[in-house]
Amino acid sequence: MGVTSFLTTSDGVHIPNPRPLAAAAGQLTTAQQVLARKKRGSTRRRKAVARVAALHGKVRRTRLDHAHKTALALVRDHDLIAHEAPRIASMTRSASGTVEAPGANVAAKAGLNRSILDAGWGVFLAVLHAKAESAGRVVVEVNPRHTSQRCSQCGYVAAGNRITQAQFRCLLCGHETHADMNAAQNILRAGLALQAAETA
Repeated sequence: MGVTSFLTTSDGVHIPNPRPLAAAAGQLTTAQQVLARKKRGSTRRRKAVARVAALHGKVRRTRLDHAHKTALALVRDHDLIAHEAPRIASMTRSASGTVEAPGANVAAKAGLNRSILDAGWGVFLAVLHAKAESAGRVVVEVNPRHTSQRCSQCGYVAAGNRITQAQFRCLLCGHETHADMNAAQNILRAGLALQAAETA
């Protein structure tokens, strides 16, 4: 799972990220500015509050609809689905730090946090697990450690293997592919190994 593509499968299918909050950002900003100018307790303020709530509701429904459709497609087409166990709370922790030790790249980290939360990984995984259980499919969570730095062909692990967010080239064997597809293949391999160990 990612923020550029919502997810990438081990056979190279990229599911786009709908970014519902980003798509509604302009309307939300305008609605919140209108709300800020209204007098407390007035009828117009109540209408402005309802407008902001309606826009947030639309964002939630869009995110949930995307989660259901994506999970349904995966469950319909695969008997086993492996995914990383994302530490969403840790990944979206603020980088602002303290007065004594302020954080670095705070604005960039805040933008990344918004993108992660906008993608709705937690919602998607809850829906995926529910649909898989209902359909009798197996979902396996794997440790995310080194999945993006390990070469899916030779197994060599190095931070330098991942050249950019999208490009992977192994420093040892020279294998070159999309970075998310490489990680997905590592995740699948780890998931299959966990499943085999459980059924052995």
